[in-house]
Amino acid sequence: MYEDKKTLMRSLVDTLNKAGKAYYSEGREIMSNFEYDKLYDQLVELEKETDTVFSDSPTIHVGYEAVSELPKERHPSPMLSLSKTKDPEELVSWVKDQKALLSWKLDGLTIVLTYMDGQLYKAVTRGNGEIGEIITNNAKVFANLPLKIPYKGQLVIRGEALIKYSDFNRINENIPELDAKYKNPRNLCSGSVRQLNNEITAQRNVNFFAFMLVSASDVDFKNSRAYQFEWLKKQGFDTVDYRMVDSSNLLENIEYFKSQISQNDFPSDGLVILYDDIAYGQSLGITAKYPRNSMAFKWMDETSETILRSIEWSASRTGLINPVAIFDTVELEGTNVSRASVHNISVMRSLKLGIGDRIKVFKANMIIPQIAENLTQSDNIEIPESCPVCGFKTSLRNINDVTTLYCDNPDCQAKHVKSFSHFVSRDAMNIDGLSEQTLEKFIQMGFIKDYADLYRIDRYKDQIIELDGFGKKSYDKLIKALEESKKTNLVRLLYGLGIPGIGLAGTKLIVKKYGKDPASIIDLSLEELTIIDGMGEVLAKSYVDFFKETAMRKEYFSLLDLVEFEIPDDQASSQGNILEGKTFVITGSLNHFDNRSLLKEKIEALGGKATDSVTKKTTYLINNDKESTSSKNKKAQSLGIPIISEDDFLEMIKE
Repeated sequence: MYEDKKTLMRSLVDTLNKAGKAYYSEGREIMSNFEYDKLYDQLVELEKETDTVFSDSPTIHVGYEAVSELPKERHPSPMLSLSKTKDPEELVSWVKDQKALLSWKLDGLTIVLTYMDGQLYKAVTRGNGEIGEIITNNAKVFANLPLKIPYKGQLVIRGEALIKYSDFNRINENIPELDAKYKNPRNLCSGSVRQLNNEITAQRNVNFFAFMLVSASDVDFKNSRAYQFEWLKKQGFDTVDYRMVDSSNLLENIEYFKSQISQNDFPSDGLVILYDDIAYGQSLGITAKYPRNSMAFKWMDETSETILRSIEWSASRTGLINPVAIFDTVELEGTNVSRASVHNISVMRSLKLGIGDRIKVFKANMIIPQIAENLTQSDNIEIPESCPVCGFKTSLRNINDVTTLYCDNPDCQAKHVKSFSHFVSRDAMNIDGLSEQTLEKFIQMGFIKDYADLYRIDRYKDQIIELDGFGKKSYDKLIKALEESKKTNLVRLLYGLGIPGIGLAGTKLIVKKYGKDPASIIDLSLEELTIIDGMGEVLAKSYVDFFKETAMRKEYFSLLDLVEFEIPDDQASSQGNILEGKTFVITGSLNHFDNRSLLKEKIEALGGKATDSVTKKTTYLINNDKESTSSKNKKAQSLGIPIISEDDFLEMIKE
């Protein structure tokens, strides 16, 4: 019996460590938090029963060694994780007769900041708890982080760097490939904070929320964590929202936080409770893994049982085919849910899914529908041997121990539709009037076979005018949009080609370094590409391989002959960097610019910066309705930030 338990423990340790390494060091997720917590709790119970703990058990080891080229530094003392519970009554017993702070457990990347003489001196990631990565240069461009504070002594604080859901969705919307989209805000934040080029970090709008003051010399904090929080706010820091609690009102405050989750724009995976009495908390000491002055509360996931009715296979323009579970509608966290992504073939196989199975579904962090477990595990899902879109054969690929399904047909209609949709999108060639539905019609009728065919679409004028939903007026509008799109820049053209893995930010970096000769930019070598900060070998190889294809090279040169490079590649125009050092936020409807992206381009071309959130770093809020009661106007007014109209802006940049 003992040996059986040891064997199971060994298996659990290996599985959890593999999942932990993928999550913390590689930015991948190979199992859900629900499944991880379930296996972790099982391991804890077995260790108690056997009085045995393996040396590599995740119950005594914290995190994993980070993998990157950033310099590393050992923390003065280990950064421990928190003991956790899902039982509210256990928290009440833990509080006893003390007062405590109840706050969000933010789901981002923990950072340690050091300030000296009122200036940000150093920023280090948590890493594996003992050794972190120095990311000071990146921290300097966090959206809400003060670089200078009133306090002039040495200050050390801990906090969470995170990317809000609104920014996460905005960034994903600009990534047309389903398989290239970021899985969750935490993974995106992890990659953003650890960039070698802080320009990319700045574009991601990373926020920092302080949750612990470690030390500040010669300051009397009245022996109160709450006092520390309020003191940090006066220094210019955003702190995690908290409520003062005791054993009499703790449960109702837990319910309050729970009621706020659906309204939050930031990711969290539970709550943290911390004794307000600093001396009392410190007197309790620490265990091998946990401090005793605080504790984490994880939500008891609301699960609902339902029946799996089908698997929908969703094809993307890169050929990846993802399984999506379709099940009988259930209500979760106040909304109706009937579908959930299964992510990939590996996850589907681990769940042993079958049509008609009884499954339990939940919302990860009360937001994202996922399958928690499969109660019947009939494992009868057949992986399609042919693409659901074109009927061509499919293949399974195994990358980093994750199995995915791909369509092998280079001419798959799904690939073409998605590729063309990306090419005409706002940040690419910006061709208005070409929806995916219209593109699909054009492809089916043989009007377009490559991107250049779009600019020769007038050959089919009579047929297009006769199509359902079209007509002379729609046709003329499309032709006008196509002509206007020819006036473009190299960034838009290259980005529109859809080079796998290389988004808009990466394209800008390449063009900034090598964009003087558009004809030769497709002949860059691995060595030339990898010297660009933020361009690793994987992306560089993707770029090189993309332009090895004769057909793609031919298409690129065909497009070069058609376009006119009239818009600066995000470089200063003849007006110079007249907006350098200024940060703008745009809201409301526009009168002079067709859309916000064009206004942002103008700001960036003149050396300025355009962000989505009003913060202390914002210089101007552009809103034609200056008297609006919108949240951005209110925030700008509270911070004393000028609100200007488009006319004011145009006057500002007038030569």
